[in-house]
Amino acid sequence: MNAAALSTRPNPFSTLLQQPAVLLLLAGTLIGFNFPLGKIAGQAGVTPLLWALLISSGASLLLIPVLVARRELTWPSRQVMRYSATSALISFIVPNLLVFSVIPHAGAGYTGLMFALSPLCTVVLASAFRLRTPGRLGLLGIGAGLVGAVIVSLTRGANPDGPDLAWLLAALLIPVALAAGNVYRTLNWPDGESPGSLAFWGHAFSSLVLVLMLLVTRGTVPVSDLVPAGAAAPLQMLVAAITFPVFYRLQQRGGPVLLSQIGYVAAAVGLVVATVFLGERYEAATWAGAGVIALGIAITIAAQLGEQGPGSAPRA
Repeated sequence: MNAAALSTRPNPFSTLLQQPAVLLLLAGTLIGFNFPLGKIAGQAGVTPLLWALLISSGASLLLIPVLVARRELTWPSRQVMRYSATSALISFIVPNLLVFSVIPHAGAGYTGLMFALSPLCTVVLASAFRLRTPGRLGLLGIGAGLVGAVIVSLTRGANPDGPDLAWLLAALLIPVALAAGNVYRTLNWPDGESPGSLAFWGHAFSSLVLVLMLLVTRGTVPVSDLVPAGAAAPLQMLVAAITFPVFYRLQQRGGPVLLSQIGYVAAAVGLVVATVFLGERYEAATWAGAGVIALGIAITIAAQLGEQGPGSAPRA
């Protein structure tokens, strides 16, 4: 076989990473590592705002050499700038601030439950904008994942008294913001832009906003506060740099509804990671919920593999 034939042969690994089901598992697994890393940061006294900046800045900085090597790092057009700013505000900045604000008042379990509502909100919005929505099997997978996520959330420290009304309403904005971001990114994906490039510019904008917020609230960017977190800080940067190109690729290949289900994968992975690396222990009901989530994911993947025809998401 000559060199030309070898050069045009498809790379099996690259082909695998184009499959929406594989991207769903990979993105959800990577995001699942954020929960234990965030816990380590909290125990080390790192403020949520500074940790959010670490995630966005880590994602953007570590993507620079990759984009340069691929010749994809170019000055963004107005469309890309508008897309990056809007998606960053809706998808990253607003949900992160809501999460960090709600958790102390409502508990991690209740807040996690709000993430579980994201697929349902996304289905509603996707239907309103006439994007592709799942069939019966796909909806069954979403429903099973939701049931599992509810079980996990309610057995992992939901506030038994319930949050005050103001915090309840703030929490309900989390799945709405996430769903709006999922749909917006599909509807307005800039023509010809790669997932890595959009991930870079989105998090570069997020970093700028978060720096300004730290300067306004604290008068400085306290980078030294990251030192007590130790190896968790650079590991979080690395995880973020890998996560968001996969996240955007999943957006591109799978569409908003499939993307919204990464929270189910992340919830199950977070349990395993926290158990293995942080020594956390959970009751049987929590693991039963994780099993239901796994069943929902399996149904979702089966539905995705069985779907025919092109998706509504834009293609590269």
